[in-house]
Amino acid sequence: MTGFFVLAIYVGIFVGAYLIVTKVIQRATLRDYTSLKTVTFGDESAVRPNRAAGIISIFTIFFIWGMFTGSSLLPRFLHAPAPFVGTAEFTYTAEANGQRDDATVTVVVYPRDEKVDAPEVDPGDGFAKNDSEAMAQWRSGLIRVDANDEISKSDGAEVVAINGQPITRGGSVKIDSGTVTLSDKGTPNYAPSRGWQMEPLYLPPPEEVWTRTLRVLDEGFRNFTLWEHLGYSLFRVVVGFLIGALVGIPLGYAMGLSNWFRGWFDPIVEFMRPVPPLALIPLVIIWFGIGEAGKIILLFLAALWIMAIAARSGVSGVAISKVHAAYSLGASKWQIMRYVIIPNSLPEIFTGARVAMGVCWGTVVAAELVAAEQGAGMMIMVASRFQNTDIVILGIILIGVIGFGIDMLMRWAERVLVPWKGRS
Repeated sequence: MTGFFVLAIYVGIFVGAYLIVTKVIQRATLRDYTSLKTVTFGDESAVRPNRAAGIISIFTIFFIWGMFTGSSLLPRFLHAPAPFVGTAEFTYTAEANGQRDDATVTVVVYPRDEKVDAPEVDPGDGFAKNDSEAMAQWRSGLIRVDANDEISKSDGAEVVAINGQPITRGGSVKIDSGTVTLSDKGTPNYAPSRGWQMEPLYLPPPEEVWTRTLRVLDEGFRNFTLWEHLGYSLFRVVVGFLIGALVGIPLGYAMGLSNWFRGWFDPIVEFMRPVPPLALIPLVIIWFGIGEAGKIILLFLAALWIMAIAARSGVSGVAISKVHAAYSLGASKWQIMRYVIIPNSLPEIFTGARVAMGVCWGTVVAAELVAAEQGAGMMIMVASRFQNTDIVILGIILIGVIGFGIDMLMRWAERVLVPWKGRS
């Protein structure tokens, strides 16, 4: 139910923002009527990211994050229903030796970061005595009502109703603040309402992640600064990618230009291409150990096949009319290679490079999960062991931001170095 509600909010904000930005604001500010006659549908070169859409998209993600974590950055009326905190009561009916008696259980549900003792209550006059308990929010607990009743379960007492509603072992009764379930042994188990908000153990609010970020920036993490962890990961990715590109691009050119090379290497490349780099981790550890060499070789293998296929596709995609035109003008094979094949294959190579860099960046995190002392992946692994979810989310955000930055840098390099992309 909560997941459906989150999706509904996201879709609702998307549709609402789209209608406001595209149907209201842009129409109100549009003055160049000749631009309305320009046909852009289906023209990929005419599609540019809408800045307003990007800003609203990021804001929406943080809004939903804060909404379902009870963030102090949002006003309380925007929070999703919170877990129950306060004092709850329910009445149980005990039956023993043909007689029945009622007693009241008072439960104090307190926030996770506090500790509250169970309140004292008047036991009452019957054989079923009033009881009390204290438990943290998002938790549940058995209420051992027979521990202070005059007639216990061993003497034949049995809980037969909650708040007047009949109940059997394994059954449940909803009350205003939660649910009371009778265990298989006949002991009431009280579970306070969890609401729709996520427990901080699973998803802390944004301000907690920001506070932990500042602390890690100041104190470091496991004897290394945050920048050193990210630097080690980035170094491994860049070195592994460059080696993979230096080997993969010539291999791809050879496969695209030579029948012999194509026949010899095509089975190997096509066999290794669908194999996930993570599946190679055990072999890489066995062959090259758990040091830096093993991690870089794993990243080299992650980039190699992608770059080889990209270069081969780039060569195969060169228009044969351009090659014939160059030959008719007296160009040599080297000139064909230099002025026709390489320039026309660079767009495919850059596309492959972006894919390969993304795969390498994702692979290095997994590679660092195995016997690494530095790196973003190591941070996430160690933090998960100690249930430091805020550091896990910090690592995920940093990995995503750096990966996005790398991709933007490669797009910029492609625009500068291959300005003829998309032109005939």
